[in-house]
Amino acid sequence: MNRMLWSRQRRRPPVRRRNQFGKFLDYCLAAAILGLLALVSVRLDRVETLQVAGIARINDGDSITLGAERIRLLGIDAPEYGQSCRRSGATYACGREAREALARLVAGHEISCSGWERDRYGRLLAICKAGGIELNRSQVEQGWAVAYGGYEEAEQMARQKRVGLWAGEFERPRTWRDSHGGMAERDHDYFGAMLNWLREILRFS
Repeated sequence: MNRMLWSRQRRRPPVRRRNQFGKFLDYCLAAAILGLLALVSVRLDRVETLQVAGIARINDGDSITLGAERIRLLGIDAPEYGQSCRRSGATYACGREAREALARLVAGHEISCSGWERDRYGRLLAICKAGGIELNRSQVEQGWAVAYGGYEEAEQMARQKRVGLWAGEFERPRTWRDSHGGMAERDHDYFGAMLNWLREILRFS
């Protein structure tokens, strides 16, 4: 009997050593969590909402430059400047017309923009206004931009009225960029916003 008890005791795993290793892992996990929280708290200023205003340069139908700040209108996607579409059986420069439509909305007014996200190219994703008009929504309502994570109801209205791009045939800007080697962009939806937030928090430059 004593031999059997002694044999079982020899086969038991080293409980103490395993417990010590488990505690070590717990300490490492706790330290990692505390370090991540400290990093986030230090870098929260990077995702504060920015307010910028002034006379802007219109780059295309959904992007402007305001001083040194490059801004992409949040939630919409307009044709690229070099993009062509079809209307009444003929090709036309829809990218240029989208830019001109945005320029008409601005009409010399000062532009004010508000946003906290930055895309992978460092552009501020913002809602912009000029002369009391929200540029993002108006571009979609007039049919010179499509919904891109927002303004779906405005797109539906423009489609029904067959205004702007909807008066003819066109490739969605994202599809056109994919086939012409343009800048790849993620939709301005909740998932995209989370990725932009993480990118800013973890950016060391």
